[in-house]
Amino acid sequence: MTTYERAEAAVSAERINAALANTQREPYWLDTDERPEALPPARGALDTDLLVVGGGYTGLWTALLAKERDPGRRVTLVEGQRIGWAASGRNGGFCEASLTHGASNGERHLPKETARLHELGLENIREFGETVRRYNMDCDWSETGVLRVASEPYQDAILREDAASDPDAVYFDAAAVKAEVNSPVYHGGLWEREGNVLVHPAKLAWELRRVCLELGVEMYEHTQATGLDVTPAAVTLTTDGDATIRAQRVALATNVFPNLLKRARPYTVPVWDYALMSNPLTSEQSAALGWANDQGLADMNNRFHYIRKTRGADGLERILFGGYDALYHYGKGLNEEYYNSEPTYRRLVAHFYETFPVLGDIGFSHAWGGAIDSCSRFFSFFTRAHQDRVVSATGFTGLGVGATRFGANVILDLLDGLKTERTELDLVKKKPIPFPPEPIAALGVKITTAEMARSDRREGKRGLWLSTMDAVGMGFDS
Repeated sequence: MTTYERAEAAVSAERINAALANTQREPYWLDTDERPEALPPARGALDTDLLVVGGGYTGLWTALLAKERDPGRRVTLVEGQRIGWAASGRNGGFCEASLTHGASNGERHLPKETARLHELGLENIREFGETVRRYNMDCDWSETGVLRVASEPYQDAILREDAASDPDAVYFDAAAVKAEVNSPVYHGGLWEREGNVLVHPAKLAWELRRVCLELGVEMYEHTQATGLDVTPAAVTLTTDGDATIRAQRVALATNVFPNLLKRARPYTVPVWDYALMSNPLTSEQSAALGWANDQGLADMNNRFHYIRKTRGADGLERILFGGYDALYHYGKGLNEEYYNSEPTYRRLVAHFYETFPVLGDIGFSHAWGGAIDSCSRFFSFFTRAHQDRVVSATGFTGLGVGATRFGANVILDLLDGLKTERTELDLVKKKPIPFPPEPIAALGVKITTAEMARSDRREGKRGLWLSTMDAVGMGFDS
């Protein structure tokens, strides 16, 4: 058994019940008076140069960068619900430079481009930060880096090897990592500072919204796109209301939700991820925990956790604890009931208490989930249609906080008819392997999940199934 499997058996049901007794089932990030008022829906017949469908990070960055490239271009953005309500307001706020969900995953899928994609990813994050500073965006931008931690003894050797090839990283042995973050679970750590930033994810979306509006983007919420009608003269978007929007170019940024380009749909599946937010730490708890450098934490298991501190408007520290389970529902379901998973919440409580016993029975204020647009190569792909008048970007697979900005630049390059270094990348030109239809897809996900758990129990050794998935191009190694 792994450390966390043992924790599930060790923490009593009564203790877990108490921890979740007063927990709200909604995203902590969205539960604030700082959330801006909803914008009105689109009405009637509208015309625009560029129409952006989707008000998450991909869509917001596309609109913002489009206005920066050409302030005179008329840009319109529509969102089916609220700006940043889906993945952009539900994630952990880890903003990483990687465009390929980790260097080893990039090496597996795009070996000829791995080095250059690493450079482009770092360039993208630097430009991201410059934008935050240029527009005075209040999104809790923090360049504290990420501390990769070994929750199993064998993982420490991997960290030592990685430290030898990264002169900018700081390695911690078992004693040093305990002094850095007071947890009995961690056997070593590697502090990776370059290209790893933390943000408040919802505030980032709201600040991108603010900047877009200030730059002149026309923006509508509660405007659900239902279809595209393409003629030689224009692309017309139909909606669930009375609005129709006629555009010269269309950027599709709907990610996990059904793509208006049906040809793109077989390449993604929704995978559900969940997180807890702790109650505020007392000053005594904070002192006992240490963690003075405020890095994000990520363990090294196939079923990994992402963990970070955050400070609310009340000035008090809290801990976000998410990940581990990645659930798929038959038929690519996006049903309302999937936004919560009580078994997952209970599992995460047990893991949290095992990781941070120094905090006692702290309990949790919020628990929530959301769907990730996962593709078989685990990083973004692009779909072009109608003589490049319509372009879609999706498949970010949980690492889109930073990569969506790069994806937005690719979308605009393609829509503007530009031949750039970005448009010539295999990352842009090639697609992942599509997922098979049901019931094969559900069966494949079930087997893969079980084999990943088995791999964690076998010190990371990959069995025949995972090795076969690696060989056919559907394996994951971050």
